[in-house]
Amino acid sequence: MTFEKAPWPRRLRSQEWYGGTSRDNIYHRGWLKNQGYPHDLFDGRPVIGILNTWSDLTPCNGHLRELAEKVKAGVWEAGGFPLEVPVFSASENTFRPTAMMYRNLAAMAVEEVMRAQPIDGAVLLVGCDKTTPSLLMGAASTDIPSIVVTGGPMLNGWFRGERVGSGTALWQMSEDIKAGKMSQADFLEAEQAMSRSSGTCNTMGTASTMASMAEALGMALSGNAAIPAVDARRRVMAQVTGRRIVQMVKDDLKPSDIMTKAAFENAIRCNGAIGGSTNAVIHLLAMAGRCGVDLSLDDWDRLGRDVPTVVNLMPSGKYLMEEFFYAGGLPVVLKRLGEAGMLNRDALTVSGGTVWEEVKDAVNWNEDVILPVEKALTASGGIAVLKGNLAPKGAVLKPSAASPHLMKHRGRAVVFEDIDDYKARIDDDALDIDETCIMVMKNCGPKGYPGMSEVGNMGLPPKVLKKGITDMVRISDARMSGTAYGTVVLHTAPEAAVGGPLAVVRTGDMIELDVEARSLHLDIPEEELAARLAAWTPAADAPKGGYDWLFRTHVEGADTGADLDFLKGCRGREVPRDSH
Repeated sequence: MTFEKAPWPRRLRSQEWYGGTSRDNIYHRGWLKNQGYPHDLFDGRPVIGILNTWSDLTPCNGHLRELAEKVKAGVWEAGGFPLEVPVFSASENTFRPTAMMYRNLAAMAVEEVMRAQPIDGAVLLVGCDKTTPSLLMGAASTDIPSIVVTGGPMLNGWFRGERVGSGTALWQMSEDIKAGKMSQADFLEAEQAMSRSSGTCNTMGTASTMASMAEALGMALSGNAAIPAVDARRRVMAQVTGRRIVQMVKDDLKPSDIMTKAAFENAIRCNGAIGGSTNAVIHLLAMAGRCGVDLSLDDWDRLGRDVPTVVNLMPSGKYLMEEFFYAGGLPVVLKRLGEAGMLNRDALTVSGGTVWEEVKDAVNWNEDVILPVEKALTASGGIAVLKGNLAPKGAVLKPSAASPHLMKHRGRAVVFEDIDDYKARIDDDALDIDETCIMVMKNCGPKGYPGMSEVGNMGLPPKVLKKGITDMVRISDARMSGTAYGTVVLHTAPEAAVGGPLAVVRTGDMIELDVEARSLHLDIPEEELAARLAAWTPAADAPKGGYDWLFRTHVEGADTGADLDFLKGCRGREVPRDSH
């Protein structure tokens, strides 16, 4: 792909605020000068907004202030004018009811910040799960030149000589507690080992997946995704990115030039190769909606189905992000896809060159971390999109994290009406359940939770765990953490809260799962299903007002990305009217 650079010099959008001698120009410029900026900084050089999701309550992003300084250094070096801007930071590990509920609010806020302020380009400084898609969604909606720098993953966790993957170990150990295999004291001792440095989850969870998606889309410089947070090379990446955004502004290289259908296809295939999080499905669908790119669940299944999972990382494999970086990181994976004819090589990146130009010389330094195709974790990786009378608009499952013997399974449904019902009953030995059953949880989708929390990987009942069973089929309209694992069917659409078929499943119904056939079937007569749906009534749980009302009134289904209906599409960068 050939990119036509815009002529330079030209009048930048920041000059609407700062360029001239009118009362309004002096108003905008004069106030900013109280920070000690000399007059020549307002002479038409690119103003770069560093959109920083740092927060003490977003621990994954707690080191981003340091990275912001390196970005500033790069912007100064390239002749730009860097201004740091704090933006909404949705923390996965603190926000209730779930950070996912606030992804759209963050994206809306970022969009308005970008459009309403005098910036010519933006560095999106992100890390924790929802910060990456929310800032990319906002950037897509304004189409102002933008580039991503992620905070990077934590160093490997170690506990008693074994790797400890953040998130993944939490699920494993909590199950071991229930099964009587681990003491509470040992669990508490392992806690510190899970998070021993700054950074995001060190597994291929959602944060590392979305960092990989940003790179695969071409919105981050090559090699960005895997550098550990505390590695000096992460700071170098930040500084080089600061240099690069200035040239992107001069060239007017925009998100719409990069986030094309070809780029999204590359990201989907990449997600299959890395064993990426199911959350990538919902985020990329939302991002594509902001870009005006026609992307659907069918594209996920079509493009990812034949992609082998070759990255041997938890939760699908055994290593962590630190080893992935040392092995060569995402460029090796993208090169592998390119050699297999699974990469749109001409897709443009923020470097100004094509993705193939960036990765063609990558070297795999460890074939036990980035596996040969013949040793792939799963020959058919990607995300399986299931449909049937239980999921007319689709549901998803991650084959690389599932148990092969459960990929085709018929079982008796044990139904939980919501997360509270699950929590109240799951530990009861009187619960009529065994390992052949299928656990079903309702009312955990975008409207139902609200926000679609990461509760889909329901912990198994203790009486099953004590038999040595570690996996069962689980179905819900919820999400699950990218660090989780198991034969878990997620994002069932339409969700129960809007009267999807999931809403009328009853304990004792038989359900058939066939991943190879992409089928999810509730085995009751069609007329009975129709009668149940006709008799269904919604819960009386009314929104509490404020953003809760806005979200539940306007959020769309998981099958299209769970964005707010009025935020889809690009609204552009036009400068708002000056009120002074």
